[in-house]
Amino acid sequence: MHNNFYVFRKLSSELEAKINGNELISCFSQSKDELILGFSLSNEIFYIKASLLPEFSCLSFPNQFARTKSNSIDLFTNFIGKKVTHIQQFINERCFAIHFEGKWSLLFKMHGNRSNIIGYQSSHAIELFRNSFPQDMELDLEELNRPIDQSKEAFFEFDGNYQKLFPTFGKLIKQYFSSIKLQEKPLEEQWEIISLVESEIKNPEGFYTILWNDEIHFSLLKIGEIIKEEKSCLEGITQFYYTYSKENFIRKEKKRLSKQLEKQRNQAINYIKKSNQKLEEVIEKPGYNQLADILMANMHQIPSHAKEVELFNFYTNENIKIPLKSHLSPQKNAENLYRKSKNQKIELEQLEASIKQKEQELQEAESKLNEIASADDIKSIKKLIKQNPVKERAQVELKVPFKKFEYGGFTILVGKGARENDELTLKYAKKNDLWLHAKDVTGSHVVLKQQSSKPFPQEVVEKAAQAAAFYSKRKSDSLSPVIVTPKKYVRKPKGLPPGMVHVDKEDTILVKPEAWWVAPL
Repeated sequence: MHNNFYVFRKLSSELEAKINGNELISCFSQSKDELILGFSLSNEIFYIKASLLPEFSCLSFPNQFARTKSNSIDLFTNFIGKKVTHIQQFINERCFAIHFEGKWSLLFKMHGNRSNIIGYQSSHAIELFRNSFPQDMELDLEELNRPIDQSKEAFFEFDGNYQKLFPTFGKLIKQYFSSIKLQEKPLEEQWEIISLVESEIKNPEGFYTILWNDEIHFSLLKIGEIIKEEKSCLEGITQFYYTYSKENFIRKEKKRLSKQLEKQRNQAINYIKKSNQKLEEVIEKPGYNQLADILMANMHQIPSHAKEVELFNFYTNENIKIPLKSHLSPQKNAENLYRKSKNQKIELEQLEASIKQKEQELQEAESKLNEIASADDIKSIKKLIKQNPVKERAQVELKVPFKKFEYGGFTILVGKGARENDELTLKYAKKNDLWLHAKDVTGSHVVLKQQSSKPFPQEVVEKAAQAAAFYSKRKSDSLSPVIVTPKKYVRKPKGLPPGMVHVDKEDTILVKPEAWWVAPL
């Protein structure tokens, strides 16, 4: 309500009494969207501070103001040295003008994010404070008054639509009327309430900074939680400006910091939940080493080229079905299972380590959220902003063009989209990394990172291929062919669309598309 016609009625009246007949001695800006005017009184300087930020425009009247020696510029210089003759409040408008001798005028147009200050000479606009609104040069001082028939008869004629009669009430009064369900009452009662409210804001008992619907407001009505109360409009709106600036900064930063940490906390909770489910699944199933032991103990019972065999599980005293690779001998199948057992052990160790790390991150996030919730002053908030590393981490993660997975001690990178595929393949992949892609369909580029010239285990290659198949148009196929080749055989000729490349040499393997991972690490 601080930029409200009824507020400016009182404000312009108090300004008239304060600066009429006095000289403007300074008018300057040292911050974008902020103008300072200084008027010479008998033994002091009276300041008007116009903060016209797009997100918050407001006037205030500080007792003192220290001008910086640098980054400061004089504005409206033609007005310096001229005395105020009178102040004009325009009817039903959020505008008032300070008139100076010699037919010079400064119009304060306080229209929210379109607020501006316009200089006039002989009623012709000659200068703007905010040049981003050139149309303000067309404003005519003679046409700003807006008389409206606000009679009871007009109210009934408009069938109780008070906003047509009182567009100057503003959002706060509208919210107040909504809270008391004004429009559900009979028209006669509505008019009585509206008349009472108008009378109160025309002649307020005080000027209040209030908390209403969890927001800071300046009010002429005594509603909500009263934070500050002043008898002068000049002092009241100044107190509101400082309270709002302080409280809004604290609320805004607490909300921003909390949002970042809540996201980190929720990610950690989800990761821990899914990882524990994965651990339980692995623990409940027979281990690869047990399956290998069963195969080795029953070699004579396994037919050649079998895709599956049912054998007695001497660990549980029940029969168990074991899938086999039909092109391998029973002994080779057992060897594969022993190798998988070793890799599974590594995977489980990594999973447990990741869970422990995420639990620590969760604990840290919860601790920081509690610290933010208890912070109630600017000093504490600024300290938290300085100490908080979440924003920087989030910015770095946003720039990464791939998802990252780990398996068997190897890193697998999966492109997030067509342009990200190009960035992954051309910027992040090295010549001896393995490059994978679902054959003959669109999908993510997948890069299996090399580790100190170590050979790529076949199982790790298959897992990378499963990721390539899963992140492709073959996701729902039972089996998918996947191209596998060293990255040095992949090139991108000029002119190819994003994500498309040429592969000069390739092998193809068949895998089942599968999201074998728990979550990106």
